[in-house]
Formats: sequence, C-alpha cells, structure tokens
Amino acid sequence: MIVREQSPVVVTLQPSNHPYLNGAWTPQHTEVDATDLDVIEGAIPADLDGIYLRNSQNPAQQPLGIYFPFDGDGMIHQVDFRRGRADYRNRFVRTRGFQAEQEARHSLWRGLCDRGRDMSERPGVGPFDLLKDASSTDIKVHAGKALSMFYLCGEGYRLDPNTLETLGIEGWVPIDGLSAHSRVDENTGELMFFNYSNRAPHMHYGVVDKHNRVLTYFPVQLPGPRMPHDMAFTEHWSILNDLPLFTDAEAVARKSRKMTMHWDVPSRFALVPRRGPADGIRWFEAAPTYVQHWVNAYEDGDEVILDGYFQEDPLPKPPEGTSGGLGNMLATIDLHLVKSRLQRWRFNLATGMTREERLDDRILEFGTFNQRHAGKKYRFAYSCTFEPGWFLFKGWVKHDLQTGKSWEFKLPPGVYCSESPFAPRLGAVEEDDGYVVSFLIDENTKTSECWVLDAKRIQDGPIARVALPHKISSGTHSCWAGRELLGAR
Repeated sequence: MIVREQSPVVVTLQPSNHPYLNGAWTPQHTEVDATDLDVIEGAIPADLDGIYLRNSQNPAQQPLGIYFPFDGDGMIHQVDFRRGRADYRNRFVRTRGFQAEQEARHSLWRGLCDRGRDMSERPGVGPFDLLKDASSTDIKVHAGKALSMFYLCGEGYRLDPNTLETLGIEGWVPIDGLSAHSRVDENTGELMFFNYSNRAPHMHYGVVDKHNRVLTYFPVQLPGPRMPHDMAFTEHWSILNDLPLFTDAEAVARKSRKMTMHWDVPSRFALVPRRGPADGIRWFEAAPTYVQHWVNAYEDGDEVILDGYFQEDPLPKPPEGTSGGLGNMLATIDLHLVKSRLQRWRFNLATGMTREERLDDRILEFGTFNQRHAGKKYRFAYSCTFEPGWFLFKGWVKHDLQTGKSWEFKLPPGVYCSESPFAPRLGAVEEDDGYVVSFLIDENTKTSECWVLDAKRIQDGPIARVALPHKISSGTHSCWAGRELLGAR
C-alpha cells in the first residue's frame, strides 16, 4: 500500500466525552490517497468493477453548543475496485460552510440540538435556517458525477466521483433546496428529488434527466410544514409522504421546531405521476408512523408496492440519566428504541385503499438492493442490524422477499459496519449475482477495513478483507457505481 497525504485542514475540535465524538464515531481529519491496498484475507474478485462511496460526519471545528452527529462536516470515503485490486481516497466536501469555517478557524453555526438558542454567527440553510449545510448525509452518482446531500434540505454539492474534488453547488437545485435523499433510476438515468419548507405549499417535486437537465418541477400541497426524509419511485410513479411526526403550525410561528408525534393523524402517501402533472397526484392513508428510509417500490397490477422501515415509537423517551437536547438525540437515533422494522405498504389504485404487512420483526434499517431493479419488482433486499443503545451498524440480513427466507451475518463485539450497497458482478444475470460492499471499524484494533461479501451467501461473511490506511469514522449513507456510470477519467 502506498499512501500520500493531502494538505492539512484547519482543525480546532477538542477532545470530548461526547458519545458521538469517540470510539467508532471518532472524527477523521486526514485526507489521503492510498493505492494498491493490502488484502488481509481472501481475494478481491476480478469481476468487481466500480467505486464504493460512503458519506460520513467529521466536524473540523469545536461545536458552539451541543454536538449532534449529523451536524459534522461531510467527508466522502471511496474504494475503487478494478481488476482484482483496490485503491482508497477520502476528502472533505468543500461546502460553503466548511470553507467559511476554515477561514474563520472556528464554528460559525449552531447544531440541531441547540434549538431555540440563537448561537449562529451567520444565516444558515433550509427549514432550520440557523444551521450549516454540512452535506454529510447521502451520496449518489448521477449524470457521471457524485451528488452529496444534507440531512435536512440543503444546497446539494457536486463532486468528481473519481477524484472526490468538490465541483460546487449543483446548479439546478431550487431555492427550497434538496432533501436528504434523492433517487436515481439507473435504467433511464433520471434523478427524482423533492424538498420541503415552512412556506406553503411546503413541498415540491422534480425530475432531472440523464444529461442533468430539469425535466419537471412542481408543488405538492401539504397541510403545513413537515419533515419528510426519503422517497421512492416505480416505473410510472414517485412516492412522497406526509407523516404525522411534525411541528405544529403555532410552534413554527414561534420559530420553535419541537417535533410532536400526532398519533391521531394517519400517515399519508402521495403517488405522484413520475413526470407530472401535479393534478394527477393520488393520496393514500395508512397507520401513523414515521419512516426514515424506504427500500424500493414497484407496480403489480392495480397495486403500487412500497417497502420501508416502520417506526413503532418515532419519539422515544431519552435514555435513563439523560435529558434535554442530548437525551432526545440519543433516543431518536437508537433504532432499538425507535423500534424500526421492515414493512410493506400496498396502495390499490382501483379501490384507493392501503394494506400493510410486516416483513421482518427484527430491528432493521438502511436497506439496499440491486439498483438495476430500482422501481421494478425485486426479490432480494439487504438490511443492516444495529447495536442497542447506539447508532452503530452491527451486521447484515439478506431478505428473500419472494419466499420470506432470510440469512444473517453478525459482527463480533467492538466491530461495526456501514450501509452496504449491492454491487453486481460483471456479466451478472441473476438479481443477487454480485457482492455486498462495506466499510468496517474495529474498535478492538483501532483500524478500518473494506469488506466484500458474496451476496448469494452473505451469512458466510467476507470473501475479501482489505486494509484501509487509517481508521475512519462511522457515518450514514453510501452507494455503488459501476464503471459504466462514472464520468471520464
């Protein structure tokens, strides 16, 4: 392995006992290029060809108040697989906020846990207008470039997926921003997106074509400000949501953003004609819940089928011994307290009715699947399991959604994985003919690795363990981009 460090960044972050600034969440501040990574065990498949990108939160400056883990500056980690070898690089996303704080040499914006405390020195972005857009949540590849996103509504930053150079704010992003999650259809090259705001109509939806040109953008009327996080799509529909976890209009008027779970209000789903018009939207109701992430959706006769993770308790009580912003934060990112489980919604276009069914009783989230089946009927999904009491990934479950069977791999104590996309092998024909790729953090050895698992036998563990040049921080979302989806290099 040959490692080359890049120019250092300004870091003022001090040692802390904050639970999400230590252990597997210890920020990584060194940017490197590492070629020809060492293989610890097994062999990298020669038919694995493309890049694995994962976003993470790495605060460079000392927080002004209480640190919330998703406030941290975005850093993209990449492993490039080609002809049985692997290279690694990592880079901060050079957002406007990151650059401003590099120049100021201190934090300029408060965090999400500091609600009601006007600590920010400059205006922020999105519905929480005192926050910095850290672009530290999702990462997608569209039109040959990478797109990083903020966990609320942000500006959307375009990067070179090969070099990780930040190219700037995505030009087509509207004034109300870009939500945490957009969806890419690899079959058409289109990107579907939405945003939300405190201003009526409170939500908009749009489609960008394979040449990065906006095809359509129109309002989706909501009763008031909401906090939708993710979306899904089928061949003819995009699916947005109006879920009963939101801030009352009176509280918004007082500039309060305290969230309330309204158990007497149903969940609502908007089936939006994929390319419009807005007057073709169909609304469906279902049991009250909150859903952070959907897996996939598809059409089956008169039904539109949507899979995602149903939360039984979206606002759990803070853990014993904690309170206030920190306690609420610890509770809402503990998926064992939230009780997140894989569920299916069936929307009948003929009757207007919704049917729901539980697909797995385990605590699961962050599902992935073969993106060549996005918006289409699919059979296999891959969920992550979680460490109780923490936002830490502990292993994988492969679901056969046709037979109901599943297979699981659990990591040993002190070892944590990441959201793990499916990577088709070259020449693959079957849906699960490929690999699951993930970053691993080993707190026992204070090291990190990249693992490759055979998607057909995920329960057998890694077929290749690849050493990374440094220990990385835990993070959120990732994607796989085959060589054919990448820009010229």
